[in-house]
Amino acid sequence: MRQTATAAWSGFTSRQTITLERCAFDWIARTGPGGLVSVRDALVDGIGHLHVRALGFITLARAAPSPDLAQGELMRYLAELAWAPDAILRNTGLRWREDGPDRLAVAAGSGEAAAEVTLTLDGDGRIVGAFAPDRGALVEGVIVPTPWRGAFSDYRLHDGVWLPFSGEVSWDRPTGTFTYWQGQVETWERSAPA
Repeated sequence: MRQTATAAWSGFTSRQTITLERCAFDWIARTGPGGLVSVRDALVDGIGHLHVRALGFITLARAAPSPDLAQGELMRYLAELAWAPDAILRNTGLRWREDGPDRLAVAAGSGEAAAEVTLTLDGDGRIVGAFAPDRGALVEGVIVPTPWRGAFSDYRLHDGVWLPFSGEVSWDRPTGTFTYWQGQVETWERSAPA
């Protein structure tokens, strides 16, 4: 992860749970010296959460719940369906439409928190890209709709499904593309249905 295009990359470890029947996820990362800084990025019951803490209790940053945050977190959920392929069939809250020969648009939510992401597919029908033209980015303390994209690669057959084991996320800024997150999947497992 990194905060700006000129910042050094910071290593992290994380664990994410993605809900299959509804739009929800919970991502917790550890970074900094000895993993003393934790980052929680989540969508729970339609509410977006973003907290950064040191030592587990000192708040370094926290985004106030808002429709913009909820919409951004919903976009993340939709973009990361590549890592939760069972949700494609089990989440009845997803709305799908074709958006070209190798693209599908997926939407969810309603009102101010409604979101849509365009997924790009490879020749085997696997998700290799995700794009939203208007995900809210924090720019000088203000949330600004900004083009946002993810890329998925290194697909492997694991536990009976094809999964990408590499990914990265970027903002398209006037100064160029800014990749702020890159990651490798170390382990992936299904939980028993609720």
